[in-house]
Amino acid sequence: MKPFRFLAEPGEVRDGPALAAAARRAESAGFSVLVYPDHLVLPLGVVPALAYAAAATDRIRLAPFVLNDDLRHPAVLAQDLATVDVLSGGRLEVALGAGWNEPEYRAIGLPFAPVGVRVARLAEAIAVLTGCFGDGPFSFTGEHFALTDHDGLPKPAQRPRPPLFVGGGGRRILSLAARDADIVGLAPRMLPGSTRADPRTITAAATEEKIAWVREAAGERFAGLELNVYPTVAPIVVTDHARHEAATVADGIRARTGVEISVDELLGSPHVFIGTVPAIAAKLMEVRERFGISSFMLGEVDELAPVVERLSGT
Repeated sequence: MKPFRFLAEPGEVRDGPALAAAARRAESAGFSVLVYPDHLVLPLGVVPALAYAAAATDRIRLAPFVLNDDLRHPAVLAQDLATVDVLSGGRLEVALGAGWNEPEYRAIGLPFAPVGVRVARLAEAIAVLTGCFGDGPFSFTGEHFALTDHDGLPKPAQRPRPPLFVGGGGRRILSLAARDADIVGLAPRMLPGSTRADPRTITAAATEEKIAWVREAAGERFAGLELNVYPTVAPIVVTDHARHEAATVADGIRARTGVEISVDELLGSPHVFIGTVPAIAAKLMEVRERFGISSFMLGEVDELAPVVERLSGT
């Protein structure tokens, strides 16, 4: 089994000192990666935030979680990302997604294409990033992007490229991730306010189905892939009353979606972590053993630092 890797986010930081302090706490606690989201409504831009966090730390890796492919031309993004990798001494991980937050698109007049178009555009963006990170000029012609004899500079410190994370909840994007990425994020279909929200995609059975899609598409690559999950439907809750808390979460899901999920299904989900610190640590170990998932985005640093200190790197 692969060693545990834990991802932390800095929380609602709004300035450099707060971001630097959060990054240093995550590094001291043994988190592997500090992540920052990519949304126009957030107080900080993701690429400058990662560069600032890199300057404040020595070991922790940095990653967006995740970049919206539609917001930037991939050649421009490649230059920004390679610069962060160089300045951080090779600590960047590149996490890409096809975009999902339709109101954000509408707010800036950006067309929100059907999912098939967005996934196809993401596949081309990955090809462009890979070309930009390569050793010399390259050309690319696709439906969405075209480049001629472009030599992306700078080249990233990590060769041939920083690790690539691609995640999603549908078969198309997970198959793309299986073929092209190094880290595959297993996301549920739980978009806020979406009529397509399907709470049952957080269950253990749904996770097994997604992993089967990844395995089929990856072929011989599967053994080398890292699988990631993150908390969904509820934040991680440290409590002595796990079943009571899970029942409250189930009631909320029923009220929002009309879908019934049992307490046992919630507590068995790889996306739900509710219980004491020892119980959450045991759950993480069970998820790794059952599903092969070794990468976990745990949210903010402080409450779960004891879990990370216990399991990080094991």
